[in-house]
Amino acid sequence: MTKGRIAFQGELGANSHEACATYFPDYEPVPHPTFDEAFDAIRSGDCQLGMIPVENSIAGRVADVHHLLPNSGLKIVGEKFKPIRFQLMVNPGVKLEQVKTVQSMAIAISQCKKTVKRLGLRAEPVGDTAGAARLLAQSPDPTRAAISPALAAEIYGLEILLRDIEDERHNTTRFLVMTAEPEPEPPPFTSPCITSFVFRVRNLPAALYKALGGFATNGVNMTKLESYMEDGAWTATFFYAEVDGRPEDREVALAFEELRFFSERFEILGVYPADPFRARV
Repeated sequence: MTKGRIAFQGELGANSHEACATYFPDYEPVPHPTFDEAFDAIRSGDCQLGMIPVENSIAGRVADVHHLLPNSGLKIVGEKFKPIRFQLMVNPGVKLEQVKTVQSMAIAISQCKKTVKRLGLRAEPVGDTAGAARLLAQSPDPTRAAISPALAAEIYGLEILLRDIEDERHNTTRFLVMTAEPEPEPPPFTSPCITSFVFRVRNLPAALYKALGGFATNGVNMTKLESYMEDGAWTATFFYAEVDGRPEDREVALAFEELRFFSERFEILGVYPADPFRARV
């Protein structure tokens, strides 16, 4: 049987690569420089799945992805939460006291600033966490270190001096699993589910309030609601939302019926099992 392929944005050794390897070990992870190219790989069938980060517990939402999702033509078939762990790595044989500069993606450096400050290192931002490890491997320098995921050290032959140096242990990224299948197999009825959808309200007074009223009156838990600018218009009328449950559930069906009445556009992007990570408090 031919091994499936799963697309991600970033370089080999990135957190997204680690997520692919963890949750889909039977798939070949395929790196892409941009989210656009990762989405294209899924749409074209070059990759059967995509592992796409959408939000981080510290940094917030991944803006590029949220703007691509509504018009991607793809469906969401799963979500995965990945704790983010960063390692301080060097060329083989380098000692900690030799290191003067640390390189990584700016957001990774900021999430490890306590360790960087404690060690008195000069921070140098580069474009990607895994890329920082690759650059260090390509140009060995005993005065430099990289902050990257553990997988990057394995791939690029680096040694980890300090493990799990992130400031916050709750640092977690949520990924969506995407497919180009127009009607993917529905999740089993035995598991709690999330429904993701987009909508644009009609140009009426209090339209958003009225559109969302059905979720409150029917007891549907809305876990996410985000507004977007469309085509440069300075109006927040386009929304991405997520609710607990499935469209077939009576309460959700009634809420969606009311939402449709006050909306110009409504589209379900995916119905998928809720990751058990959600239950951890």
